Amino acid sequence: MKVAVGQFAVSKDWQENVQTCLGFMAQANGAGAQLLVLPEAVLARDDNDPDLSVKSAQTMNEAFIEQLCEQSRDDQLTTILTLHIKTTPGRAANTLLAIRGGEVIARYKKLHLYDAFNVQESRLVDAGESLPPVIEIAGFKVGLMTCYDVRFPEMALSLALAGAEVLVLPAAWLRGPNKEMHWSTLLAARALDTTCYVVAAGECGNKNIGHSQVVDPLGVVIAAANLQPTLIYAELERQHLAHVRAMLPVLKNRRFAYPQLL
Repeated sequence: MKVAVGQFAVSKDWQENVQTCLGFMAQANGAGAQLLVLPEAVLARDDNDPDLSVKSAQTMNEAFIEQLCEQSRDDQLTTILTLHIKTTPGRAANTLLAIRGGEVIARYKKLHLYDAFNVQESRLVDAGESLPPVIEIAGFKVGLMTCYDVRFPEMALSLALAGAEVLVLPAAWLRGPNKEMHWSTLLAARALDTTCYVVAAGECGNKNIGHSQVVDPLGVVIAAANLQPTLIYAELERQHLAHVRAMLPVLKNRRFAYPQLL
């Protein structure tokens, strides 16, 4: 499966951001990719107003999602990203969407809200209450995660035990001391924990690190971006996945029970 990962700096203007997403979708589809992963919270962002993402939240039936669905109507590309979707007045859910064939084929509300490093995402965002689905893309089983979820190995393991062979991760990873090291280490660790490919998109800009990566089941980075807006590609190989899982059968050798959602 050919995958594409797009990173960009989300602006204050949702119309500008949707055009950026549509452009990445067109490029990825033109290059023959079957999966495109974009960053977290791509609807709107303002470095001087941390609440803008929630203030700008839309419903599932508004223009941002409608335009993405229309772009996807005539191709087989699956696009994965997250948006803030309205819940109650003044609040939203950080919602991962998988879009293909003109419709949203899967959604997931972020379970682990980023109440860390002096940030409190839960102040205006409602946490999800259900594990994300595993969906099929080009014959691969794909598990869905969002940003801070990557710090919780039980999440990745639960998806792998549900059949996932690929983990996708839209993110907006904040800059800070050692944060690039955390990002790279955690992506490799989740790949090794689960013997899954990991496809992670990071927002770039003034406050976030970018550094999107595709990591193979042995924790090896096979494609990576730096700080700038870009679209990168990688090939996920079923034969390589099968070889790694035969050589390193951690999913079969484990001695602990299936992780349970609290």
